[in-house]
Amino acid sequence: MAIGNAGLAAPIEKEASATKQLKTLLSRHFYFCMALAMAVLVVWGFSHTIDASLFHANPPRPLLLWLHGAAFSTWAVFFILQSALVRVRKVSLHRSLGWFGAGLVMVMVPLGFTIAVIMARFDTVVLHQQGADAFLSVPFADMIIFGPCVAMAVYWRKKSEYHRRLVFIASCQLMDAAIGRFDFWFNHSIFYVGLDFLIVLGMVRDRVVDGRFHKMYLYALPPMIAIQSLAIYAWRVNPRWWQAITHAILGW
Repeated sequence: MAIGNAGLAAPIEKEASATKQLKTLLSRHFYFCMALAMAVLVVWGFSHTIDASLFHANPPRPLLLWLHGAAFSTWAVFFILQSALVRVRKVSLHRSLGWFGAGLVMVMVPLGFTIAVIMARFDTVVLHQQGADAFLSVPFADMIIFGPCVAMAVYWRKKSEYHRRLVFIASCQLMDAAIGRFDFWFNHSIFYVGLDFLIVLGMVRDRVVDGRFHKMYLYALPPMIAIQSLAIYAWRVNPRWWQAITHAILGW
């Protein structure tokens, strides 16, 4: 009987050890690995369009678009650096650099709104593209979600469980620009599905590590999905009320 019990105990202990290792791995490395994955996604996605649309664009794109790209690329690097500092327990430096990130976001949000308007005019007037005005709903939605998430992360900077998830959610929201560079995701208007999947991975991480979904995701994800859905509706359907808004913004 003792031998039989020992035979049953060995697989159970092995499974428990594997589970513990997985929890430790996700607890320590998840956010840093996700920051790297997002950077790879940005490089991969923009590699499809950046040469023809920016570096060697004909006609040349507005100068502000270069500044926009530099600011948002800086955020990707900043997110990796901050995640790495937490990983190596350089918390004091992480907090000091956090104020740089807060200042960067104060530039990114108004810049995001501004470049969306400028490029809508450019695409319509110079490139003669249709629907550029309706597409304003997408970058506007990004900034409406990104800005408040980071603002709340700054407010709760001393509550790490809230802070890191809000920064993660905010960073995920910017991924639609990269995911949308793939024709299938853009043409089928499902780039938000891709970025929401990244957020769901964060929820899965919490479920494995903590045994539950953190309430920050439960509070943040429903309104995010509502805003994203409204943005897609306004872009693809372009109802009259949205036409009136975009024409007023663009001065048409």
